[in-house]
Amino acid sequence: MGWTWQYQTAQGEPPPDSFAQPADGFPTQADAETWVGEFWRDLLAEGVDAVTLFEDGRLVYGPMSLHPSS
Repeated sequence: MGWTWQYQTAQGEPPPDSFAQPADGFPTQADAETWVGEFWRDLLAEGVDAVTLFEDGRLVYGPMSLHPSS
């Protein structure tokens, strides 16, 4: 399973259409964080407001807002 992101709307619910990430997850935390760093704008455009990182189903951190700080 590896490292995976869970997406959330501002209401804490999963978005209706989830933005695709690799089906098997990412091999490392750095790979997962690099990926979200590259695609956070696309995720926001798809209705994702926050992400949570998991390693093999274990919560690592999050939810982390994708909105830029003011």
